[in-house]
Amino acid sequence: MIYMAKKCGVKKSVKKSKYVCEVCGLIISVDETCKCVDTCDIICCGKQMKEKK
Repeated sequence: MIYMAKKCGVKKSVKKSKYVCEVCGLIISVDETCKCVDTCDIICCGKQMKEKK
């Protein structure tokens, strides 16, 4: 399984965000954004990960 970040989708923020893969259950914590673009997609199992609330 390959995990990759693709530009377009993750909200820029100063708070820590968690994202979960709805296919395999992987959870990713984003502590700091790269600030190179406004948004980024985080892709796992071929689908965009959803922000965990």
